This record gives sequence, C-alpha cells and structure tokens, in this order.
Amino acid sequence: MVDDLCRSGGEIRFWRCADERVEALAVAADIERLVFHDEVPPRRIAVLLPDALGEARELLSALQERAIPHRPHGAGAMLQRAEIRDALAWMRLLIDPGDAGAAVRALIRPPIEMRHVDLAQVVQIARRRRLDVVAALPAAVESPQVPPQARERVHRFLELHSEAAIALAEMAPQRFLDQLLDRLGAVRGGPLSASSTLAQRGASLAWLQAQARAFCRRYPWADGREMVLRLLAVAESGEERVATEADRPTGGNGAAGVQDHGEGLVQLMRLDAPPRGEIDHAYLVGLCASQGPAALAADTALGALAELGCRSVVLSYAVGGESQQAAVPDPAVERMRGAIGAPWQEMAAAPADPDQAIEAALRAMRQELLDGVASIGGRLRELRLDTEIDVSHGVVRYLELVKLAALLERPAGQSIAEALADVNARLLPAVSPLQREILESSSLDEELLAGRGLAQAAPALGRAEAGAPSLQRFLPRRGEGLLLSASDIETYRSCPLRYKFARVLRIPTQATRHQRFGIAVHQVLERYHAQGGGPLETLLALLEESWRRAGFGLDAEDGTLHDKALAALRRYHERLSQQRCEPVWFERAFSFSLGRHHVRGRVDRVDRLPDGGYELIDYKTGRPRSEQQLQQDIQLSLYAIAAKESWGLHTSSQAYYYLLDDEKVPLPSTAGGAEWVRQTAVEIAEAILRERFEPTPSPAACGMCDFRIVCPVAGE
Repeated sequence: MVDDLCRSGGEIRFWRCADERVEALAVAADIERLVFHDEVPPRRIAVLLPDALGEARELLSALQERAIPHRPHGAGAMLQRAEIRDALAWMRLLIDPGDAGAAVRALIRPPIEMRHVDLAQVVQIARRRRLDVVAALPAAVESPQVPPQARERVHRFLELHSEAAIALAEMAPQRFLDQLLDRLGAVRGGPLSASSTLAQRGASLAWLQAQARAFCRRYPWADGREMVLRLLAVAESGEERVATEADRPTGGNGAAGVQDHGEGLVQLMRLDAPPRGEIDHAYLVGLCASQGPAALAADTALGALAELGCRSVVLSYAVGGESQQAAVPDPAVERMRGAIGAPWQEMAAAPADPDQAIEAALRAMRQELLDGVASIGGRLRELRLDTEIDVSHGVVRYLELVKLAALLERPAGQSIAEALADVNARLLPAVSPLQREILESSSLDEELLAGRGLAQAAPALGRAEAGAPSLQRFLPRRGEGLLLSASDIETYRSCPLRYKFARVLRIPTQATRHQRFGIAVHQVLERYHAQGGGPLETLLALLEESWRRAGFGLDAEDGTLHDKALAALRRYHERLSQQRCEPVWFERAFSFSLGRHHVRGRVDRVDRLPDGGYELIDYKTGRPRSEQQLQQDIQLSLYAIAAKESWGLHTSSQAYYYLLDDEKVPLPSTAGGAEWVRQTAVEIAEAILRERFEPTPSPAACGMCDFRIVCPVAGE
C-alpha cells in the first residue's frame, strides 16, 4: 500500500515523537501551517487514530489551542461535545430528579448560567434540608442568602424543567427532543459564531437527532421516556452506534438542517474506519507496537488514501507516554519505512515561542469573545439584575484580546513583562471600577509572565468566573487557614476543579457499587477490631450484617463482590493470626497544624513491630500499586508526620494493605520526605485559598471522576 501511495505521487513522512504530547503538538502545528499559511481547506485534512476517543485527548487539546476547526467522528466523540452533554444532562434530570450532577450542569450551563457562588448556596440549602438539588430550589428562592439575580435564574430553571417534564410525558419522542434542544438554545448559533463552530454544533446535534429518529423508526410504539432511556444508554456505553443514512436529517429547520457551507472541519476518525471524501493530507498517529493490529489498519488506510489521491501522509508514533515505558514502532510500520528508504524524523519538544503562544491564544479568545457577545446580547433582553456584570465581563474579554494584540505588536527586543506593564498602564484608566476589578483578578497576566502553556490556558480563562463573587465562605476554613485531610490534598493534586466540585460546591454524588463495597469492608474491619477481634466466624458474621446494611442484593455482580470480600477477610484473619507484629491502634484519629492550616484524619491500623518500631497501615480494596508508583504518594507520608505531631511517634514505617490481593506494599524509603510533603500540602492549601481551581484533565483522573457530567473540560 505504501508503494501505491508513492506511485500516485503522494509524500510519506515518518515521525518518531518524544511523547504523546509532542506528537499531538507536531500534528497540530503541521495542520496549522496547512490551514492558515497554505490555505488548505480543513475538510481535506484527516487524522486517523487507533482509538478515536482515548488517543485523541492530547490531539484535541492541541487543535483547540491553535483554534483549528475539527470534528471527531463516532458516537464516543460526539458524546464529548458540550451541547450533547447539555441535552443529556437535562434528559437525565427528567428521568431522575435526584441526579445532582445533571441538575448542577443544567443550572450552570446556558440558558440558566447560575454563578458558582449561588450554586454553592443552593447546594448548602439542599444538604441542610436533606433534599435533592431540584427539590431544594423552591426553598432557595425564599432564602435571604440567595441574591435576587440567582432567584431569577432559579425561576427560569423551574419553568423550563416543568415545560420539559410535561413535553416528555405528552409529546411524541422526536418532537420532545426537538423542543428540548430549541428551548436550550442548542440549535441556534450566535450571529457572530464562526461557520466552523456552527458546523461542529450542527453535526453533533444532527447525530443526536439521528439516534432518536432511528429509535423511533425501530420502536414506533415507544414513548418519550423510553427514547430518553435509550439515548442515555448509548451515552453510558459510548457505543459506536451510528444511525443509517435513512435516519439522517436532510435539511429543514433546527439542528437537523445545519450544514457546513464553509471550508469544513479537520476530521478525526478511527484508524480502522475507511477514510472517505476528498483528503489531501492525512496523519496516522499512535502506531506503536503496543497498539496491536494498528499497523494492519494503517496499511488498509494507506490503500484507501492512495485511491483518494492523497498528496501527503505522516505515520507517527510516540516513544514515551503515561506508561513511562519506551515504545517502539509497530514492526509492520518499520517495514513500510524500510521499503521506501525513508528516515525517521525526530520530533522533540520545541522551545517555547511566546509570540506563537500569544497568537494561538488570540485566535482562541477571539472566537470565545464572538460567542460571548451573542450570549450577553441574549441576556440584555431578559432584564436581569446582574446585567452590568455580564456586560463588564464582555468588555474585559475584549480588552484582554486587545492586550494580546498589543503584545504581538511590541517593539523588537522588548520583553513581555515590559510590554505588559505598559499596556496595562494604558488600559486600566479607560475602564469602570467593576471592569477594573474583573481585569485585575484575571489570571491572564500571570500566565503570560510565567510563560506556561498560555495557549492551553486561554480557553480555560473564558470559563473562569473572573470578578465573580468569591467562594471564600464556602471553603473549609479553620481560623485563618484551611481544614484539610489527606484525601483533600490527593483530590486537589489529581484535579483542582474536582476538589472544587467535591469540597467547595459540595455537589452530592451517588456512591458506586465498588465504592460501597470498599466502605463495607472497611466498616467490617473497624467493628471487628473495636470489639476486640475474635474468631473468623465473628469477622464473617459482621460482613453479613454490613453487606445488608450497605444495600447489596443477590444479583450476579453483588454475589461476585461478596465472594471476593469473604476470601479477602479469611486471608486477612489468617495473616493477622500469624504475623509477628502486634496491632495496637485501629482507626486512630490525628490532628496537627501546618503553618496556618490544619490537617486531620485517621489511620486504619497501627502495628507495633518486633524491634519496637511502628507501622502505619492504610487499607485499600483497589488494585495494588508498585513501590515505583508510590514514589510521589503523599497520603502515607502525611500519616508519618501526623504520627509524630499528634502521637509522639518519631519514627515509623508506612504501608498500604491491599485486602483483595492480601498484599502489603510498603512506602519506599526514597519517596518524598517530610519536608516535601509539608511544602506540597501548604502550597495546595494556599492555592485553594486563592481559589485556583483550573482543571487538569488526564485519562486516569477523568476516568474515575464523579463529576464528568458537570466538568466543562470533559466535553472539549
């Protein structure tokens, strides 16, 4: 297939990239050159990946940073679009009014757009009255703590929720969905929105409507509720179910009629999906040996691209990745390269170019500004009480755009810091006091001066509530500092935005089956040791009591978990009776100060070792982590500080006890020491006080997050 492409006049390049981020940036930079300099229509460019969703995360981020219009293919990709997630959140809420995550997304996203500080107040009322979020809204309207503008948004939400519930019960399924999308404003693009933005939104909404149409054709007797359950099931599974051509919309009004009349979108598709249409430039990425049959799919794709007359193709793989193990190219790809005698082009991380980063941020912020103008214009006709704030945010966004443009035009040799000071001195006198407050609270200047990922941070700046009321009164304060736990610190380290959702806004979550399982096993051990231990029969009897209390039933999955718990507790009891060390404390609490902050928690078990030392043990019901993976662990190191500060145990070892595997993994001696732990904890606490809650998405963190439906990054 490589020969076919070469004979057709196509150029083939082979890239060996330092890591997945470098690979994504290299592809995005090359596409940027084609689109903005060579004026290649985006629709003639395609990126093919082994996994159109999982492998695309870095690439999607890189394309967004450079404001390159693109469209992922497949159901999994469509389900990541913000407008689809908005519609799914409303459908989830209509099916289950107690779904807190769906309720929160419906409240903070258009057309309601409740501010986070008001949402925190609503959630606080719901918790105090033991109500779900939707049921607490009427009470929130009567609360003196909820400001008038927030009450207005609550009234609008309740009106829209009532209309949607009636429509779901009374309308035909397809008509219900069309009306819901229209009421959410999803089908209407802003008058200043770019054609690529409208095309992306229209394509995703058309996909959703095609799914609904396919369901209605197959089950004409089904009602709206059954259709919604089907769409939610598709969303939950992320299955690649795409409606047939007969189900696809062909025109008309609404989302179904949105067509892309511009230069189109760069296409992201699965490597095993045959490329179609007019493709002049293609990038086949992720072609390392660990991807299994990826090279076979690449060979087929190359043949299809040759038939399409593709002019250039890049075959690429990343040497490094999250596994921290050096990858090698797929042998079949290596054979392709050898057949034509092409060299590997080494793609390393390029040195940061401030002007290039500013230019990319300028493009991204320009589109955000245009989209924001339409949103602010819509609010003006609603006679909101906070109109002045909305307008001021729009003005500040424009001024930040002017600031970036001025920095690009700075005199040769002038540093960004010098130019920034000069630009700010000229901008600040021209704004109102409120606009000045918003402008000075923006993190744009800090990102510019730090020189870290400006282009990546720029889209996030548009989501931040710069100048919005502070969340200080909802932070877990203790005196002048914060009250923290080891899990709080770990949550913030994994993703600051997740910490905000969980600990500041305190959005209620439903414990998963495996979370309830872990809690039940922990409670069994706590009760067993609290009553002085005893024979194995006592331990297993406590399991049966806790199992029923935790709400487990008799289905197959619950039965499997029950068997695992029985086996784990038997091994635990056997190890406990045979070990030489002596358990002396269980669930022992600690509390100590770190500067002006306060840390508290409890240790599952403390053993006295034969040499007179102590071992701090934390139970886990997940998969064991290796000592190498525990190098940056902070929980057990924090426990060691707690043992010294609270209990006077100046020396101790620490270990995780993985109950299901009956494996104890000690914290390596080379792990971060006490000083590193203290510094990290204090830095995190200070960042929380400054309300720095920027998201840090990653497959590991996002895959286990309870707030995916709420997160603004998960859909981008």
